[in-house]
Amino acid sequence: MEAVKAIYEDKLIQPVKGKRILITGGTTGIGRATAHLLARENQVMIVGRHEQELEDALSDFRQPTQSRGGLAGEVGDLVNPQDIERLFSRVDEEFGQLDVLINNAGLAFNSILEGSYDDWAYILNTNLLGYLACSRQAIDRMRARGEGHIVNIGSMSADVREKDSSVYVATKSGIQGFSESLRKEVNDLGIKVTLIEPGAVGTDMQPREGQEEQIEKLEMLKAEDIAVAIYYCLSTPKRCDVVEMQIRPHQQQI
Repeated sequence: MEAVKAIYEDKLIQPVKGKRILITGGTTGIGRATAHLLARENQVMIVGRHEQELEDALSDFRQPTQSRGGLAGEVGDLVNPQDIERLFSRVDEEFGQLDVLINNAGLAFNSILEGSYDDWAYILNTNLLGYLACSRQAIDRMRARGEGHIVNIGSMSADVREKDSSVYVATKSGIQGFSESLRKEVNDLGIKVTLIEPGAVGTDMQPREGQEEQIEKLEMLKAEDIAVAIYYCLSTPKRCDVVEMQIRPHQQQI
């Protein structure tokens, strides 16, 4: 009991409340699950490419009574600098400041033997350059206050480097390297950087058929599992950085 009391008195457990949070790729999958969790007690804005998915994510959110949270959204494609500028202008208008950026927008792609230069460029701009651009915008807003948190959602593909996935692996390996270097660049500004690398997750980036069976067999995660991990990373004390977290299904062997 004394140990439990010490944990609470030392504020080792800090509920994530009253934050202003931006989540890219927040209309589906991991981003959507994270937005619905965090928006219960925080002001959350999500961005996605498709109007219908945004409307669905907003309408499906059930805000608890007497909650100080809320969920807003914006349609935008992060390959377009103009959309990024518009997104952060709205963040300024709605929030006044930004406490947390969750870089999550990403697209699946297979081998370099498939597609064209334009296809690869679109994937790279979405999965990697979008992270860089949004991080710069966030840092410009966080550094004045000397605090903030950037969470980059990567993939264990950066380490597994599976066959027939070279384009996707290239982007996730880039996120891995970017996150480690960025952390060293901005820690002195009071800004935390966390990389989360999930294994197989039941989202629209995976074939829909058989997902429920895989989840039942502990071979696939739910998007909500990653949302809980993100919440934990945001809840740690200022002195504590979760630098990198890998999460895989219990029965995923690679």
